[in-house]
Amino acid sequence: MKTIDYIPTSKIERAGKLVQTGAKIGVNYIKHYAEKVVNPDLSRDKLNENNAEDIYDGLKSLKGSALKVAQMLSMDKNFLPQAYVEKFSLSQFSVPPLSAPLVLKTFKSNLGKTPYEIFDEFNPNSVNAASIGQVHLAEKNGKKLAVKIQYPGVANSISSDLAFVKPIAIRMFNLQGKDSDKYFKEVEDKLIEETNYLLELQQSQEVVDACSKIENITFPNYYPEFSSEKIITMDWMSGIHLSEFTAINTDKAVGDQLGQALWDFYMYQIHVLKKVHADPHPGNFLVDENNNLIALDFGCMKKIPQDFYTPYFELINKNVITDPNLFNEKLFELEILRPDDTPSEIEYFTAMFHDLLSLFTKPFQNETFDFSDETFFDSIGKLGERFSNDTALRKMNGNRGSKHFIYMNRTFFGLYNLMFDLKATIVVDNYLKY
Repeated sequence: MKTIDYIPTSKIERAGKLVQTGAKIGVNYIKHYAEKVVNPDLSRDKLNENNAEDIYDGLKSLKGSALKVAQMLSMDKNFLPQAYVEKFSLSQFSVPPLSAPLVLKTFKSNLGKTPYEIFDEFNPNSVNAASIGQVHLAEKNGKKLAVKIQYPGVANSISSDLAFVKPIAIRMFNLQGKDSDKYFKEVEDKLIEETNYLLELQQSQEVVDACSKIENITFPNYYPEFSSEKIITMDWMSGIHLSEFTAINTDKAVGDQLGQALWDFYMYQIHVLKKVHADPHPGNFLVDENNNLIALDFGCMKKIPQDFYTPYFELINKNVITDPNLFNEKLFELEILRPDDTPSEIEYFTAMFHDLLSLFTKPFQNETFDFSDETFFDSIGKLGERFSNDTALRKMNGNRGSKHFIYMNRTFFGLYNLMFDLKATIVVDNYLKY
């Protein structure tokens, strides 16, 4: 893959790139509507495909938070057109890496030495490049190490990048007024945390210490002496990406074993640690030769406040979902319903979230759940399609829910999709034994 010798870091350069991307999307719309005059039955598939390609091509050269947002959107498989999901999913694996000279410069400015002075061996060519950093293979005292290097300028450009992404997000999710700022602030704060590799080092070590007792899941060790705010060093873990594994696995028992480990890992974090790895995409998990799951990359950890945790998980209870008064009370606690809502908005969003939660909480309603159940995921897809085509919804204030929903929903979307890929049947409360 072609390498990058330079990443635009100034606001003017990055804004220029995003404006170019916006202009291309505008041209795509003009072409689409011109063709629709001739062919009224023309679908939006080609438009979505062209827009997705132009947006991804523009973002991948910028790297950083704009590309991270694309990655986040790609996890919501049932609520985006397929063309966007397929293109944005590339941000998990297929991103042009930094060139070797830029890698050496990053080491020199962060650790005061070149990687060749620090390690016995170092490969200047990246083995994996993503939205915020890329990984290199190194060796020290006979031990293979993975060295993650952050792209230059990423941390300083987060606020300005999100300012340019914000109008697109407001349009996509029908957000209105200054109340929407809390959602963008949540994303901005989390992305800034992700660029602090010293924080990631601390979080990684905490997760490893707390979760190593969970069966069939392993973690790398981390090395503070070879890490800094922009560089983090850990054990090199051998395995294949989870998405590659699920594409070839035919052993139901192995899928169940891996799925149970993944489920227990998430339930233990959520219910015991009250802090969760909120980035569950396939690139953050490997499967080793012994069919153990390997969990990587703890830069994005979401703390779950008790005043959110309690009503959020009370909605799993069938007795709450089926009791109109209790259900209404929880919707207000979670800011899904608002004091300034009109009666028609209260009626609409109560019905909408009743349908959503009745479906999304199904994995918690019995002792076991089979994530290979295609009807469950088809129902999610149909629900997403129903809401995306609902003209009434577009006219209502889209500011719905506590800011904590952003990363909690992202966590469950990602987890459900990984469980579906594994086709796993799991014991829901198995995590309690830990």
